[in-house]
Amino acid sequence: MVFGATGAIGSAVVTELVHAGRDVRAVSRGGQAPDGAVGVAADASDPAQAARAAAGASVIYHCASPPYTRWPELFPALTGSILGAAESSGAKLVFADNLYAYGPVAVPLREDLPAVARGRKGRTRVQMAAQLLAAHRNGQARVVIGRASDYYGPHGTGSTAGETVFGRILAGKKPQWPGRLDQPHTFHYLSDIARGLVVLADRRDADGQVWHLPAAEPLTAQQFFDMIAKAAGRPVPVHASIAGPALLTVAGIFSPLLREMRETTYQFRAPFVIDASKFQAAFGPLEPTPHRDAVPRTVAWYRSR
Repeated sequence: MVFGATGAIGSAVVTELVHAGRDVRAVSRGGQAPDGAVGVAADASDPAQAARAAAGASVIYHCASPPYTRWPELFPALTGSILGAAESSGAKLVFADNLYAYGPVAVPLREDLPAVARGRKGRTRVQMAAQLLAAHRNGQARVVIGRASDYYGPHGTGSTAGETVFGRILAGKKPQWPGRLDQPHTFHYLSDIARGLVVLADRRDADGQVWHLPAAEPLTAQQFFDMIAKAAGRPVPVHASIAGPALLTVAGIFSPLLREMRETTYQFRAPFVIDASKFQAAFGPLEPTPHRDAVPRTVAWYRSR
């Protein structure tokens, strides 16, 4: 079963599971589900509703997320509710995490880096991961955590690499980017995130650990924008509107979302590259979708909306 089934990662996981022939319960507030899955309406932050929705499940995918500006006050309770549902159902819990927990680092991101994030959202991610891994150690529930970088793909509109990049380029506008255009950055394609999470769900030897999910090779933001523009038939190169720290500080006075984004600008001012060698060594090669294939598919989805 998938909590947050209508979100970007959740919908990708549902699609991956349906294509694999699994019995899938797609849980969201509205209960929508694609063909091949059973829709269940539930509020995942309500422990009783989450437990009822999870009854009989063998694997729970935690892909749910509260509004970005309210992570510190809402996310830990949501995760605790889903953890309780895993405990009551006996299901394995697979948590779709991001990379905020590490904070600024000057090396490729590996799972053995200390979780020393100092910002509000980073500390929230540190807290939740620690809670889930402690629950595994204590025998409360089987837990595994899969981490990914900024994502793109069908339904991935809310990411830094989403509507403000693909949508704007397709509309003939400058993409918006919160940092430098010449630094290598890992972009995850959503279906690759889903494939990686399903591997973690299926492998008992993944339990109790954090894993970085495989992604295609890093690109600079400028390379990424130019690839999108080429797939969209737009003139290249594309030049972005840069929202640097100073601009975000000023804009944050009027926009809570932009104010919150100041915490993670370090990810876009220097190389931000994921190392997934632990995953590849443990589970065999999971070949990520090349950007040359994933970008045109994403462009086609944006055009189809």
